Amino acid sequence: MILTVTCNPALDCTMVLSAPLAGGVNRAARQTIRCGGKGVNVSAMLHALGLDSTATGFSAGFTGEALEREVRRMGVFPDFVRLKTGLTRVNVKLRGEGETEVNAPGPAPDEEERSALAAKTAALGDGDVLVLAGTVPHGMPGDWYARLLAPLKNRNVLTVVDAEGDLLRTALPCRPFLVKPNREELAALLGAGMESLDDVRAGALRVREMGARNVLVSLGPQGSLLADETGAVRYLPAPDGRVRGAVGSGDSMVAGFLAGWLDRHDYAWAQRMGTAAGSATAFSDGLAGSARVQEVLRTMNEAALPPQE
Repeated sequence: MILTVTCNPALDCTMVLSAPLAGGVNRAARQTIRCGGKGVNVSAMLHALGLDSTATGFSAGFTGEALEREVRRMGVFPDFVRLKTGLTRVNVKLRGEGETEVNAPGPAPDEEERSALAAKTAALGDGDVLVLAGTVPHGMPGDWYARLLAPLKNRNVLTVVDAEGDLLRTALPCRPFLVKPNREELAALLGAGMESLDDVRAGALRVREMGARNVLVSLGPQGSLLADETGAVRYLPAPDGRVRGAVGSGDSMVAGFLAGWLDRHDYAWAQRMGTAAGSATAFSDGLAGSARVQEVLRTMNEAALPPQE
């Protein structure tokens, strides 16, 4: 079983304006509404790559019902904890000459609702996969992911953390199988600049020393760097392509890495799959489909740094 956790999911509404944003009434030329949330995106990409998963987290109100219907439509089984009060957030993006984003706060679960989510992750066992991704609603503890990981310490569960700040820092002693910071998140975690590839390499190795078994750093148009538990460090350039947007590309990288690892149990192949999936989404409007990922994968030429002890 693959279980993805999105504690603060959203419906993302994008409106494209035919004229610059101004006061008064503005009319959109078109709009799209998609599920938002890092774990939901991971589940959707896993489905595109042929892997079933269950998406959990918190949902609330009629917007939460809409989110769950859309998750099911994407081919993912929704198993969210339904909150007694509040609404799953709606984030709005207004695109004209520039782009304006308005992100809503998420509903806050109470102690009983948090315990219900913790029970779902604690039920995982041998051979299962847990992905903890994104932020948590205001008021939840900064070590929430560490609390979810702690009961799984002595079980054969592949655990993935794609988060930043305290959520990531406190999870590292739990020895997650994979963490996937981007360059900025890695710099913030370590309090150090990540200007060069050597900086990123040293930073990834430092995060391994802090507890992560494997550290995959997404580098946007530069590709990815993986410091794996064998001691090897590999840099893989991004393939050529026209970037349409970065939303969901990091989540697609996580899904691609997992798909590659579960397929061959080979870190180089997992990184290659992750980079292909992340790039394919960056080259697409929304999350990429399987055909686009395979197309990008065929164009890639792997390059690696010498292994580092």
